[in-house]
Amino acid sequence: RHTLLSSSTSFAPVSRRTYSNQVNPVGSKAVLITGCDSGFGFTLANHLHSQGFLVFAGCLLKHKGDSGVEKLDSLKSGPIENHSNLTFCKSEEVEEAVEIVRESGRKDPNKWLWGLVNNAGISTFGEVEFTSVETYKDVAEVNLWGTVRMTKSFLPLIRRAKGRVINISSMLGRMANPARSPYCITKFGVEAFSDCLRYEMRPLGVKVSVVEPGNFIAGTSLYSPERIQAIAKKMWDELPEVVRKDYGKKYLEEKIAKMENYCTSGSTDTTPVIKAITHALTASTPYTRYHPMDYYWWLRMQIMTHLPAAVSDKIYGL
Repeated sequence: RHTLLSSSTSFAPVSRRTYSNQVNPVGSKAVLITGCDSGFGFTLANHLHSQGFLVFAGCLLKHKGDSGVEKLDSLKSGPIENHSNLTFCKSEEVEEAVEIVRESGRKDPNKWLWGLVNNAGISTFGEVEFTSVETYKDVAEVNLWGTVRMTKSFLPLIRRAKGRVINISSMLGRMANPARSPYCITKFGVEAFSDCLRYEMRPLGVKVSVVEPGNFIAGTSLYSPERIQAIAKKMWDELPEVVRKDYGKKYLEEKIAKMENYCTSGSTDTTPVIKAITHALTASTPYTRYHPMDYYWWLRMQIMTHLPAAVSDKIYGL
C-alpha cells in the first residue's frame, strides 16, 4: 500500500564525503519511496517527512499489519490516506498510484512529484544448482522489473518537475558473489538500467543516481537466523537427488554458517544510506553513484571492478 504523509564519483566511502550544494529550503517537494514497510524505506520516509517533504510511502505488506506501516500511519502532522496494496508487479496497481500522485499535483501545482526512490527489494541465497528458476523470477520481479515498471510509469511526472530518480542497488550490483546469483543478477540489471536512463534524461533536466549500500543486513533485519534456515531447508528439500548426493549436506551447512556470519557482521547504522539518498534528492549536482559501505567493502569493490579478474580472484580466493 502507499501512505500519503505530508508536512510542512569520487573514490571514497560515502560516509567520509562532505555533502554540499544542498537545495534549501525543501518546501513541499513530493517524493515517492517504495519498500517502506521496514529497513531503508521506512527510515527514509520518516526522515524526509521530518524535513518537510511530501512523502508517498509505498508499502508491500500493509494488509499484514506490519509494525513499520502502522508507525507511518500514526504520523499525525498532516493528512494520511491509505490506498491499495502496491506490489509493483501489476500494472493496474502502479497506475492507481500514479493517479493518486498526479491528483495531488493537480490540487497544488507546487506538489508535483519531484523524486522517485526505487528502494523495494527482496533477497535470497543459494548456489546456482540450488536455486529454482521460479526463485530467480520472483527476485527479479521485485528488484528489477519493479524498478523498471515504477520508473516508466512515474517518469512523465518526474520530467515535468525536472526532478530526480534514485535507484537503490547494492555493492553486489557491481561485484558478483558466490551463492547470491539471483540478487546479483537483478542489481547488475538495476545498474545498467540506471545508466541508460541517466543518458536519456540528462538533456531533459532529470538527474538519475544509484545508491550502492554495503552490508547493512544487521541494520535492516533483511535476514534472521530463522529465515536463513527456512530458505536452506526449502532449497535442500526441493533439490534433485543427484545434486544432494554430489554436494552433500555438509556443503550446505557450511554455506548456511557463512551466510549467518555475513548477516550478523554488517553495519547496524543505516544513517550513511539515508544521507546518501537525501543528498541525491536535494543536491544541485548529485553524484552519479553513492557508496555507503564499510571501507573493507569499498576497497574490495574497487579491486574487483578495476583490476583484472585473475588478480581479484587471487586476492579474495574466488
